[in-house]
Amino acid sequence: MNELTPILQKEVKEPLYIQLTNYLKQEIINGKLPLNEKLPSKRKFALHLQVSFNTVQAAYDQLVAEGFIESAPRKGYFVSLHLEENIIKQVADEQLAQIQDSDPPICIDFSSGRVDSDQFPLNAWRKLSIQSIMESQKDWFHNGEPQGDVSLRKEIATYLYSSRGVNCNANSIVIGAGTQVLMALIGQLMGRDKRYAFENPGFHRTRRVIEDLGADTIPISLDEHGVRVEELYKSKADVLYVTPSHQFPFGMIMPINRRMELLEWAGENNSYIIEDDYDGEFRYKGKPIPALFSWNNSDRVIYLGTFSKSLIPSVRISYMVLPNNLVSIYKKYFTIYKQTVSRQQQDTLARFMKEGYYNSHLNKMRTLYRKKRHTLLQAIVSYFGEKVEVIGENSGLHIVLEIKTNKKEEELIIESECVGVKVYPLSIYYFHGEKSLFPQVLLGYGGLSVHEIEGGIKLLHKAWFPSC
Repeated sequence: MNELTPILQKEVKEPLYIQLTNYLKQEIINGKLPLNEKLPSKRKFALHLQVSFNTVQAAYDQLVAEGFIESAPRKGYFVSLHLEENIIKQVADEQLAQIQDSDPPICIDFSSGRVDSDQFPLNAWRKLSIQSIMESQKDWFHNGEPQGDVSLRKEIATYLYSSRGVNCNANSIVIGAGTQVLMALIGQLMGRDKRYAFENPGFHRTRRVIEDLGADTIPISLDEHGVRVEELYKSKADVLYVTPSHQFPFGMIMPINRRMELLEWAGENNSYIIEDDYDGEFRYKGKPIPALFSWNNSDRVIYLGTFSKSLIPSVRISYMVLPNNLVSIYKKYFTIYKQTVSRQQQDTLARFMKEGYYNSHLNKMRTLYRKKRHTLLQAIVSYFGEKVEVIGENSGLHIVLEIKTNKKEEELIIESECVGVKVYPLSIYYFHGEKSLFPQVLLGYGGLSVHEIEGGIKLLHKAWFPSC
């Protein structure tokens, strides 16, 4: 009942039953009310919403008439099992038509930083949070360990071994409030006098942390397998930041041979590799390749992971795994920095992982994101054909779209905003804003519904190729 709480405005002209009808219809269209889901009884729903029984009755009658729900004698109302996809699509198209006619604000945001928060198991998280508060009590009045609570570090170590082949223990794990916090700590650990190499293009937020520390940063260009090793040797870098499981932003998955070459480089040059596995949980083709840290000669690798993609960004929990030769240095010089993540959040997440909720959630989200990815790729083929090229579609929650046009990147972004769609420039991820022959934009799809994805691609085609 608590999940169905529309905001009904009694002061507007639109009748309450119409507002309720539209709300329930949208919940069905977005999949929040799945097929055969039972709706609340009319009397209980009316009491919950503080409206009349007749208001709920009228809304249900309208939904029955339109084919969205069905009435079962003495059982109640259910989302129709016979609800056809074309009915949902027709309604979604009508909504998109309204968007196009009203010069709207941004309503379809292809941000790569968003996830499907509607699927977050809030009830389980709430239950575990309450348990944590009731059982821990005054333990939280203290700062806790600088590395993070040992209960969470143990769960992370267990998860990494089973999912990524990373053999570590709680002693080598450090928890922090986001990857940037940990990158700043790594910069202190490695030293500001070191030379840091970064993928070009690559994740600009981590690079900015090292730049702000005053250290030298070096761009290393990419080929189809990731960073160019010969260029890396010439750079004389002391540290390399890399995203091998799903290169950001181009999305290539680094093959084993290239990974071994990087480990060889690090060993020969007494250098370190920072392996950022920011969304390695989501891979759609082939078997996962073991993390760099999992190899026997991985004493030159620092492993970074985060829960921002697999759960929700606002949890603000990331972690790094230090090789044994850096653990002692960290403990000697850097435990002066206090832990940045709430102990209550750490304890809740540890329980969430220990009781199996995390793995169940991951399995559910892999299925959902695979469906969204399929919808995105099908829509791109359907609307754009050979006018575009898709890059990096086999993993993660975003793609790069190269548009075969003479328009500039900035023009495409402005044109997309004019139809209520937000896409993101790729040029910001280069060291000096380099651009490709054709403009490229970043499309994240994790936080959008399948109908928003298809509708957004349809609108982008209209914006970029209006005469077609």
